[in-house]
Amino acid sequence: MKQGVLFLELGEEVTRMTKSTGSCQCFQENVRQYLVRHYSILDIVSKFQESNARVNRALFRAVTDCGCISVNASKQVLPDDCSFEDVRNYIKSHLEGELCENCRDVLESELGQNLFYLTGLCNALGLDLDEIIRKESQRLGTLGMFHLR
Repeated sequence: MKQGVLFLELGEEVTRMTKSTGSCQCFQENVRQYLVRHYSILDIVSKFQESNARVNRALFRAVTDCGCISVNASKQVLPDDCSFEDVRNYIKSHLEGELCENCRDVLESELGQNLFYLTGLCNALGLDLDEIIRKESQRLGTLGMFHLR
């Protein structure tokens, strides 16, 4: 009977740790608990950089291998009388098409790993990811279009 109780407790733990709470706090706690193998700040930074490269690679493969999306880039042309607030009406993302289900799944997975290591970096530095997002959102709300760096 002990084994059944253990599986029940593990199942409850997995459910508790993966339950959506609407904030970064639960995710940050999950990372704190499960980031063991790459605990050194040097390991975390290098894994974060590697995950960035994997996101880029997944995006590029969606374009070059799958072809579900394409990039049609050219110079952004704005009318001479365009106000800063109207820029959004004239600029383009240069993306055409939509991600297929497979490419979407791959990109979501790679972005998830990227978030994992970003959160691990926050944990190692004693930073609260939820607070970082809140402050950045506040800066964006306050500065609006002038938030650009």
